[in-house]
Amino acid sequence: MRCWRSKKSGGQDIQALGRSRGGFSTKIHIAVDALGNPLRLLLTAGQRHDSPQAAALIEGFEPQALIADKGYDSDTLIESVTAKGILAVIPPKKSRLVQRQYDQHLYRERHLIECFINKIKQYRRVFSRFEKLSKNYLGFLSFVSALVWLR
Repeated sequence: MRCWRSKKSGGQDIQALGRSRGGFSTKIHIAVDALGNPLRLLLTAGQRHDSPQAAALIEGFEPQALIADKGYDSDTLIESVTAKGILAVIPPKKSRLVQRQYDQHLYRERHLIECFINKIKQYRRVFSRFEKLSKNYLGFLSFVSALVWLR
């Protein structure tokens, strides 16, 4: 007698887990407003690149500037953002042949995102990720974001 098990659709994508340099992990992509309050959260597997997620993060918003780290540095992202009239404040990677300029004074405002990440990582379920499915983890991240927003 054989026991047939149905294959789960999506595999690792439904779990948003993957291998990265640090091991088995999940990346949390966050959009915050000018006060550091969370607007949108996205999850991807640890090995996925950051820049394709930026379009989904700012979709529906009309920001004056997009402040992001070097992981979001790509020509296609910068061209699409500047075509919409948004100032791209993204430092260039060291491997670029032609280093482009960015507003270093405005880039210092990125600390708001880092402060928000520090606030949500105070909750044990966020930094250790007990949930197997990404929808459960994203739900808890949304709950913690609401708690941070209400402080």
